[in-house]
Amino acid sequence: MGVRGDVRGGWERARNWAAANPWAVDTGIALLVQAAMTMPFVVPRGPELEPATWPAYGLTTLTVVPLVWRRRAPLAVLLAILAASALYRLALEGPGQPLPYTGLVGVYTIAALSPAWKRFATAGLLVVAVPASVWLNTQSARELTFSLFVFGAAYVFGRLTDARQRAQRVEAERAAARERARIAREMHDVLSHAVSLMVVQAEAGPVAVRTAPERAEAAFEAISETGREAMVQLRQMLGLLREGGETPAPREPQPDLSDLPSLLERVRSGGLAVGYATEGGVRALPAATGASVYRIVQEALTNVVKHARARTVDVRLAHADGVLRVTVTDDGRGPQGGPGGHGLVGIRERAAAHGGTAEAGPGPGGRGFEVRALLPVGEGKG
Repeated sequence: MGVRGDVRGGWERARNWAAANPWAVDTGIALLVQAAMTMPFVVPRGPELEPATWPAYGLTTLTVVPLVWRRRAPLAVLLAILAASALYRLALEGPGQPLPYTGLVGVYTIAALSPAWKRFATAGLLVVAVPASVWLNTQSARELTFSLFVFGAAYVFGRLTDARQRAQRVEAERAAARERARIAREMHDVLSHAVSLMVVQAEAGPVAVRTAPERAEAAFEAISETGREAMVQLRQMLGLLREGGETPAPREPQPDLSDLPSLLERVRSGGLAVGYATEGGVRALPAATGASVYRIVQEALTNVVKHARARTVDVRLAHADGVLRVTVTDDGRGPQGGPGGHGLVGIRERAAAHGGTAEAGPGPGGRGFEVRALLPVGEGKG
């Protein structure tokens, strides 16, 4: 696994470097093609074959040089290659090549990078140029068939490359959209919960100042603590959006089940009676699952504070048969119509991300409101 990861990481780094340095890549391709076309000039040749002269080699090099600009002007590069190749065939009697390397690279590039009209123009050009080249060379049907095949294969490979790159771009855009949605959901949960609690405490503050000053002091402390925690979590999420790439912003740990008691205590500070119970023993959960359970409970409590007009709410976690059942039940007004807002949608999305489900509706006996989520967590150890 380690070796495979190293190979994959090295390949990704090489691809990123190539994307950032196209000029260097194209120069490297030109040098590689030049090396291949040099072979007929350096291997021993019989006296009956064309001599390997320096002028012939220089003209061969002239057919390779345009490849350095293949991405910038692919059709012009192909025309330059064909012109230099025709000059080589007509003006000199030099060594032939086993494959039309430069032309194949040019056709592949046009198929992979150019718009449709340039591809059609290239196809029409090849219909004329390939038979003309074969006629100047061997005038054989075998060479004509082979040339059409290799140029057709170069074109097909270019189109496949274009399709793969477009698919990668689409997937990258989808991944970016998913990440934006995830961060937006996190920010919604943090801000909605914090602001709701702060509003409740602030509304109770003036009354408490007149009737119970000690309660007013506790309310203001709760507002301060809630605001500070919200700021910490927002800085953590905004750090994910910073530019800088290789040096990630420092991050605080994501909340998990161990943070639930402090969450419930903050809600209690607003005057809501909050009960908490677990069944089946407390089990260690993966970090991502624990964070999602925390956010599900947080958002359910936020809805209670904002909408339910409840006096009590019960939070229950039940572990059984490899499933964690999260239930948040209040004694408030119950469902108010409509499918629910962003909070309930976020709860369903969090549960679905772990292969679970979530639903919300009237509480037991039609009284109050209840949020229920089921998350597969494995058997684990109690």
